[in-house]
Amino acid sequence: MSNVAAEIKLTGLVQGVGFRHFCYRTAKDLNLTGFVRNEPDRSVLVIAEGDKSQIESFIKSLNVGPSFSNVQNVRVRWTEFNGQYESFRVER
Repeated sequence: MSNVAAEIKLTGLVQGVGFRHFCYRTAKDLNLTGFVRNEPDRSVLVIAEGDKSQIESFIKSLNVGPSFSNVQNVRVRWTEFNGQYESFRVER
């Protein structure tokens, strides 16, 4: 098992469409930790920690998003795992 972290920024129609809760449910299903929050520039920021293959599956799901979203761009920056999150949460 190879634990890593990823900073994921999503743009498009990703606010006001249930995207954060979609992220939450998907991350929980994949046993990831971290958080998701809306950003002032109308993007969504996700920090995810866990097994690299699980995060890769997570990113594939985020590319699709919930039914009312329209994801235009997904930027991923891989970082070192530091285990600072106990669970996955939705931030305001």
